[in-house]
Amino acid sequence: MDGNLKASLKTLHARLAQAGPVDEELQELLLQLDSDIKALLERGTEAPPGETSTYGLAERSQELSAKFAVKHPQLEPALRELGTILSNMGI
Repeated sequence: MDGNLKASLKTLHARLAQAGPVDEELQELLLQLDSDIKALLERGTEAPPGETSTYGLAERSQELSAKFAVKHPQLEPALRELGTILSNMGI
């Protein structure tokens, strides 16, 4: 399951590299989502006591997908796929 997630992140990173400049707000949102997903992969799906939950990562990914659809339509499919994988994982 996390193999699909890792592959989806690699695809997203490759498409981001080809997409050209991204506005600062969306870039910050993507960096935060990426950081949260990497933290999730490192520790597994359960958050240690005292840390924030990963709940909402799928929803955040879908929101980013909608924002990118207008300015960067080539990124939208990768973000949508990422959101689907996270949702299927229950995250």
